[in-house]
Amino acid sequence: MLRPSLPARISARIIFLFVAVGVLALLTACQKQGETLADTRSADEATLKNLDAEWSKAAGAKDVEKTASYYSDDVLVLPPNMASIQGKQGARAMWQGMFSVPGFGGGWKVSKVEVARSGDLAYLTGTYELSETDPSGKPSTDKGKYLEVWKKQPDGNWKCVID
Repeated sequence: MLRPSLPARISARIIFLFVAVGVLALLTACQKQGETLADTRSADEATLKNLDAEWSKAAGAKDVEKTASYYSDDVLVLPPNMASIQGKQGARAMWQGMFSVPGFGGGWKVSKVEVARSGDLAYLTGTYELSETDPSGKPSTDKGKYLEVWKKQPDGNWKCVID
């Protein structure tokens, strides 16, 4: 029986050694990456529920500055029966207008929070109820559903980017 020469056996062992080290390095790199990305979705969901409840209270109290503070600078607001509003200043003006309507009141309540696996995006759904008095003095109430998209900012705080 013929055996491979000594240099051929050494070359095969060297190749095997390089492949084994490469696989080991790849597995170690993947494990370290997985360890550094902690799953914070449960904590983020609780944070977002609290933020949304505080935001609703601020709107119910007609606090324009606090209400607008939950938006990102580049927010997109999609109010019903109105044109889209781009940016925090436009959203602030919208709320100021709503707060000046006689009899304005109400708020909203989240029913679902879903945070992406990446931990940087989330959506919230729920129901709202807003009341106002029409020009004839008759009270009216608008009830409906809402969808908000939130994004974690570089400083770790959450801001609403689509409302």
